[in-house]
Amino acid sequence: MEIKQYQIILVNLDPTIGSEISKTRPCIVISPNEMNKYLRTINIAPVTSKSRDYMTRVKFELEGNDNWIAVDQIRTIDLTRIIKIVGELNTKDIKKVKSIIKETFVD
Repeated sequence: MEIKQYQIILVNLDPTIGSEISKTRPCIVISPNEMNKYLRTINIAPVTSKSRDYMTRVKFELEGNDNWIAVDQIRTIDLTRIIKIVGELNTKDIKKVKSIIKETFVD
C-alpha cells in the first residue's frame, strides 16, 4: 500500500494512554512522501467529529459531516496500524493544515 502525504487513512490508534485520541478513526498523513516511501512509520494527525474551537484544530468536511483535524495530537504510528486509505484532503484544507502546523510548531 502506497501512503501519500495528506491522504485520509483509517487507523487503529489503540492502545493509548491518558488524553491521547483513541479508537479506530480517520487520520491525515502529515509526513512527507519521501519518508512514507522508505520508513515503516508515518506521522499522522487524528480526525475527530467532536471538537471545540481550538486554534490547533482544522475544520473540514468528511463524508458530508463536519470533522476536525487534531494538529495538537500529531503522532508517529507503525504502518501495521493502517486499515485502509479513505481519501485525500482537498487543496483548500491542505493549505489550512499547513498553516496551523507552521503556526503551532514553527513560529
